Amino acid sequence: MTETTDRPARGRGWSKPAQLVLGLAGAALIGVTGLFLAAVFLHVAPANSLSRQYRDEIDGVVYPEFEQNWKLFAPNPLQQNVGVDAQVRTVAPGGATTAREWTGLTARDIAAIRGNPAPSHVDQNLLRRAWDFYDGSHNPQDETPIGSRGKLAEQYLKRIALQRIGREAGGERVLEIRFRVTTATVPAPSWSGETAPPAPKVRELPWWPVSDEDYRGLLG
Repeated sequence: MTETTDRPARGRGWSKPAQLVLGLAGAALIGVTGLFLAAVFLHVAPANSLSRQYRDEIDGVVYPEFEQNWKLFAPNPLQQNVGVDAQVRTVAPGGATTAREWTGLTARDIAAIRGNPAPSHVDQNLLRRAWDFYDGSHNPQDETPIGSRGKLAEQYLKRIALQRIGREAGGERVLEIRFRVTTATVPAPSWSGETAPPAPKVRELPWWPVSDEDYRGLLG
């Protein structure tokens, strides 16, 4: 009788070409992750020679999906309450136009947030960031666009409002829309000794025409 000796089966190993491919892929993944984290760090860090030199490249990585609205080392919390209202003008089948009541867009967001343990990012930031975008790209004296992004900011703000208001108000088609923005400084705590904040500022934008193109891609 022939005796047999049980031997453990040899495990399958990666071939050298496969190991090389895996190693290169791992190195590439680590490198890309490192570059991304470096770009985000430079985006939120105080301005320096490196971030100024590569500002376009950093913005290309961060915007729009990974935008950060805070700054490293020196957080700057919001010090103003901004309320955005919208008013539409409608047209009846006979041609008569009607200016409808103001709609508190920010008030609706606050109502959706208050008491909600997990408020939506849309309710918290969409309208606020849209107004920041508009405010930073327009002259507040005459509401004329500054730079090439001004018209884009107008369309963005308009479409957010139309998404919430709809195509009709009071059974009539929406013809025009305008915005009213009230900015109030958050009062300092009583123990700070600081003077009372100034009176809220109200800024009204001109009427903008509304067309079917403004509703393209909107839900509802």
